[in-house]
Amino acid sequence: MNSVSTDNRQKNIRQHLAGAGIYATPQRQAIAELLFSRHQHLTADQVYERMRSSSNRVSRATVYNTLNLFVEKGLLREIFVDASRTFYDSNVTSHYHFYNIDTGGLIDMNDQDVTHYFSKSLPMGTVLEGIDVVVRVRSSAG
Repeated sequence: MNSVSTDNRQKNIRQHLAGAGIYATPQRQAIAELLFSRHQHLTADQVYERMRSSSNRVSRATVYNTLNLFVEKGLLREIFVDASRTFYDSNVTSHYHFYNIDTGGLIDMNDQDVTHYFSKSLPMGTVLEGIDVVVRVRSSAG
């Protein structure tokens, strides 16, 4: 990748963070570049390991603090799969997920009927704030 496109990408990331009221430290910038390069679902440990394997060295605490800040500012969605596994989703639009128990992977579900189903059965005087749906699947045997 040439330096002009790298400079533009870094500038875009800084602007994205600034737009959310986040000061772009070098560590936050590096984590943001990883997370926002494409829509993906990563755990904090996956982010930490990818940072460790790159030239961007950050502490585990910095990764967790940065992820929490990005969630707080609306740049990431936090997806709780179970008590021991949380994913950070760079796609913050309303959507649902399949979690593969065998592979540990989280993938987007394209079915928007879930929103329609819940919207029509809300208690009187309430509005739909959000829905988190994770469907757990397993590879079929045979």
